[in-house]
Amino acid sequence: MDERVMVMAAGLGTRLMPLTGEIAKPMVPIVNRPVMEHLFALISGCGFHEVAVNLHHFPEAIRDHFGDGSRWGMSIHYSMEEKLMGTAGGVRRCADFLGSGTFIVLSGDALTDVDLRELLAFHRDRKSVATIVTTPVDDTSKYGVVLAGEYGRVEGFQEKPTEAEAISNVANSGIYVFEPEVLDLIPRDKPYDFGRELFPRLVEDGAALYAWTHRYYWNDVGSIEEYQKGNFDALNGRVNVDIPGNQIAPGIWVGADTTVNRDVVMTPPVCIGDRCVIERGARILGPVIIGPDTMVRAGAVLYRGIKWGGGYIGRDASMVGSIAGSDFHIGEGAVLLDGVVLGSGSVVEDGIVIDPSVRIMPGSIVNNK
Repeated sequence: MDERVMVMAAGLGTRLMPLTGEIAKPMVPIVNRPVMEHLFALISGCGFHEVAVNLHHFPEAIRDHFGDGSRWGMSIHYSMEEKLMGTAGGVRRCADFLGSGTFIVLSGDALTDVDLRELLAFHRDRKSVATIVTTPVDDTSKYGVVLAGEYGRVEGFQEKPTEAEAISNVANSGIYVFEPEVLDLIPRDKPYDFGRELFPRLVEDGAALYAWTHRYYWNDVGSIEEYQKGNFDALNGRVNVDIPGNQIAPGIWVGADTTVNRDVVMTPPVCIGDRCVIERGARILGPVIIGPDTMVRAGAVLYRGIKWGGGYIGRDASMVGSIAGSDFHIGEGAVLLDGVVLGSGSVVEDGIVIDPSVRIMPGSIVNNK
């Protein structure tokens, strides 16, 4: 494919705090791989090899991980935004890279398996200037809503309407196809937004703006709940992504150089990263994802949770429905109840019980003092 692709990766990810306190949102892991890595695999698998990525929040982590893109069979051009330029403004800054042909824009922090070739075919069939990929949603108040008429022609927009106010239940997914002339409508060096500014202008001008409602998986990973859902959906095969590790039993993946004691109880789905140690008597009750370089001591219980890499879970500790960032330490006999989110580098001392839905900022120490 000759078309170029723009991946938006400059956002702050504030809705995923405390997980994004020390990491860019496109780098949060879905089944032990950054969500943007799954997106790159999708882009490459659909035959696109020239990609631009805009950066702002923790940019070096993204550069260091993805490099020049050759690992995914692509070439990556980076665009650094010292000041956030909005969705359209960020794309405008990459106009020279995007060139004079049709191009695709995707959010770098969403989980999807949409077929970009099918999207491009729809765009060309409609002779569209811009195409918005839309998806049905249950809660319109979280999204920009799109009203489309016959053959998908866009007629109007609403930004996060209540259910009673909504003109449709079809949301803008942050995936677009554009013809190059659209770039001329975006101001230079000024923040500008697709949903609030560019698309309403295209409708007002009578431009050929279409919506393509797809049947594929899409999750904007826009909240802690959606982040957890995305991981569990991947484990359960609801989205077409690669799960790392060797599948040692149905629904159980174990990484390289990981030791699991024969007395450990595991119920699928479970994904354990590389170089982990799971001691005797531990219980891993899926869905559970354990990141690389994690120690799970004897008698610990993990149920419906996500643990990033470099963690330590002490003897007889319990983590139920909780999420922990990287390099965490859970003391002996400590208990994290449903909905707890532990920021990276945090320590929970021995015997501490953390009540449901508590969020703990990165680097915190939780004790009785």
